[in-house]
Amino acid sequence: MLKTFEAVLKGNILEWANEAPKESERPVKVYVTLLEEDSSLSADIRRQKVVEILQKIADTNAFASVNDPAEWQRDLRQDRPLASRDE
Repeated sequence: MLKTFEAVLKGNILEWANEAPKESERPVKVYVTLLEEDSSLSADIRRQKVVEILQKIADTNAFASVNDPAEWQRDLRQDRPLASRDE
């Protein structure tokens, strides 16, 4: 099982934030993913943006031709092949 270690990159130096891997005495191959900082938008503003987006989708009337949503969904599911199964 792979272990994940939290670190901070300062210039070209990687500083372990908590526990360091045992191999840290020698060069270690690492992958670094830069995480986005928390959004400065408040929950209310994000919620309002979601409402606006959903309203735009509703305004397009994309599913007007669907008479029976349950039947439409069943048909959609039948079109997809299942992994590891013969057809």
